[in-house]
Amino acid sequence: MTRSSTPRRTLEGAGDSLAELSSVDHRRLARWHLALALVMGLWGGLDALFLRTALVTPGLEQWPAETYNAFFTTHGLTMLFLFVLPAIWGFAYAAVPPLIGADDLAYPNLGVWAFWLQVPAALAVRSGTIGGILGVAGLEPIASGWTLYPPLSVLSPNPAVDAVLVGLLLVAVGTTATAWNLVVTIQRRREIRWLDVDTFTWTVLTAGWMAIVAFPVLAVAIALLLADRTLGTAFLLGGGGPLVWQHLFWFFAHPLVYVLVLPPMGIVGHVLPRFAGRRLFGRRSSVYSTLAIGVVSFTVWAHHMFVTGVGPSVRTVFMFTTLAVAVPSSAKLCTWLVTLWGGAVRYSAPMIAVLAAVGFFVVGGVTGVFLAVVPINVRYTGTYYVVAHFHFLLAGFVGLSLVAGAYYWYPLLTGRRLEPGLARLHGWLTIVGVAVTFGALLLLGLAQLPRRVATYPAVYAPLQQLATVGAYVIAAGQLAFLLNLGRSLWIGDPAPEDPWDLEDGPSHAREWR
Repeated sequence: MTRSSTPRRTLEGAGDSLAELSSVDHRRLARWHLALALVMGLWGGLDALFLRTALVTPGLEQWPAETYNAFFTTHGLTMLFLFVLPAIWGFAYAAVPPLIGADDLAYPNLGVWAFWLQVPAALAVRSGTIGGILGVAGLEPIASGWTLYPPLSVLSPNPAVDAVLVGLLLVAVGTTATAWNLVVTIQRRREIRWLDVDTFTWTVLTAGWMAIVAFPVLAVAIALLLADRTLGTAFLLGGGGPLVWQHLFWFFAHPLVYVLVLPPMGIVGHVLPRFAGRRLFGRRSSVYSTLAIGVVSFTVWAHHMFVTGVGPSVRTVFMFTTLAVAVPSSAKLCTWLVTLWGGAVRYSAPMIAVLAAVGFFVVGGVTGVFLAVVPINVRYTGTYYVVAHFHFLLAGFVGLSLVAGAYYWYPLLTGRRLEPGLARLHGWLTIVGVAVTFGALLLLGLAQLPRRVATYPAVYAPLQQLATVGAYVIAAGQLAFLLNLGRSLWIGDPAPEDPWDLEDGPSHAREWR
């Protein structure tokens, strides 16, 4: 070996590493997204655990109110933008190409760079927390709430607010690119007829188009907010500025809810019939309801603004559009329940998670229908009722649907099996924890206890403490999942080609072939 060959080989090795990072197949890209989702989900979940710990007592005994507000803000931003979104795209990358007969994505390199945008985005969104931990002077966790309402978000001197806004811009760009990649893959790389496309792929396609429409609106809103903070403009200050932000934000954010909900609906529709021993009942109606949700969800944003002074005619219109979006959602529920009726149900870990998700979907959906009605909304919109409704859908339905997808597709992603006993323990602890936590918060909401407040009257302490116990049960469940994950990666049994014995069942299993 000559002296000059060593740096040359080093440069060649670095070039190979960069090439590996910029050219990957859809399964590796799926694993990257799911790994990011796992890390950020644990971080955002820790915020929630600190929130619940602060609410064990009615007064400010653990942390000051500003710290409580910071946990509330970072929890919402982290879980929505850095946990659920990457997890959904991860499962889509893993399963959609084989389900439609495609060898790979339409634009693999676009998928890689869209993913790597999420890493600095995550650091920017959590920059205040990182600055607080490292003791960086002036850089503190933001405490303006995850909705970033002006004027508080505009006037705050904390530079972490600017970092969060830049991070959300990166999320918007990366998510739009990811959605475009999946949409083009489904529409142009599909090797099967549209009539044969599975319901999960339909939900990914619809959610992808919704993200392409909605996330640029978020980017525009953030650009206006950044301009007000850094250039001295007044787009969102004074007069109707705060209402402009709410219109822009909720026009994005309510379709975002369905971007987050539709693929989990697809997971339920995909996993449930396979362990019920039947084909999905009403498959076409399930597809049509997916498309209907994708369209109608853009017409309901102002029900978040019923208490902002909008006129009675506007409130009436948005009340009916919000009620209308419940119709296709109910159609999906009917397809799941009828599929279960008379089926030979196998209570494996994915099926337990799916059944619990369906149950929480009913609770979250019913409580949401009540919020669509103007007088009820005005009475309960500022209470824990909204917290309970939102989390029954996101922590209960979306969270457990993602758990079902993780268990069901884990052999596809790793070639190994998860330990079924630990999987069931994780599932049951999560189910019980979600029911206890948000059931208690629902009762607090019905008692009209205000949300987003660090203190409360002592008479509500027992229910707050019960909710905190439930949160720690959820946390224990996630520890069981981490243990199972580590065990399976280290000493887990290799998975066979048909790990769930579906080949001879009535539901096709194209992704395993």
